[in-house]
Amino acid sequence: MIIVQILGGLGNQMFQYASGRALSERLNQLLRLDASGFANYQLHNGFELSRLFTSSMDLVTPDEMKAVLGWQASPSIRRLLIRQKLTVLRNDRFIVEPHFQHWTGISGVPKDAYLIGYWQSEKYFKPIEKIIRVDFTFKQPMLDMNQRIAQEIDQSNAISLHVRRGDYVQNSNTLATHGVCSLDYYQAAIQYIAERVVRPNFFVFSDDIAWVKDNLKIYFTCRYVDHNQGTESYNDMRLMSLCQHHIIANSSFSWWGAWLNPNQEKIVIAPKKWFANGNDVCDLISEDWVTL
Repeated sequence: MIIVQILGGLGNQMFQYASGRALSERLNQLLRLDASGFANYQLHNGFELSRLFTSSMDLVTPDEMKAVLGWQASPSIRRLLIRQKLTVLRNDRFIVEPHFQHWTGISGVPKDAYLIGYWQSEKYFKPIEKIIRVDFTFKQPMLDMNQRIAQEIDQSNAISLHVRRGDYVQNSNTLATHGVCSLDYYQAAIQYIAERVVRPNFFVFSDDIAWVKDNLKIYFTCRYVDHNQGTESYNDMRLMSLCQHHIIANSSFSWWGAWLNPNQEKIVIAPKKWFANGNDVCDLISEDWVTL
């Protein structure tokens, strides 16, 4: 059995699930999700995968956790074993992502394993891309405003543009780690698209639309999308995925918005500087995407 710890916002959860799913497929093992960390998690919208997607995403039971980890299954023990200095105490089934880049050691993971990490690389699940796309089929039909915007997207050369500020700006620790994409990045990305797409129609998604309107100049047809709030915010990702091309932020949310678009000819522009702290993102950005 493969158990994957699920934590973070929707984009993080999708990376964790996709990587665990790929491993379970390769090893022909059941996949279980550990969402227990959301009991005291105050950010974002909690555990969202089962609510949003059609795939069966089963949560691990205490007995299953114990069968895989033994005495290390205790939540308090697991929290301790995440620490780097206690690596030596982990059994070979307790797998903690060692670094941000794609970890080739995942190929040697045993058939029963518990995975902790972000696993933010398409390389983990590229071999089962078709399965992941089916798993991430949204459950609910689009209604009202989202349905109308989806029709506008379908009838134009639609470009999704995502500006993430929110917690990136408001939390000093998060800002120090992630930083925010510069206006120069967005202006360069818009210019890049304009030189390659006839009559581009920009659909702008952001958690701070007012700031975007005041600061980012878009001299093309533009639609600001700001009505999907709270538990409905996932619909922004859904609408992004319907666009033909994408300008993403340094955010796993818009990364997935772009990735879920199946168009082989899509242009995806991503920021070359993803982290303010200098983390190497060479395995995060898909090979055919453009970095600016």
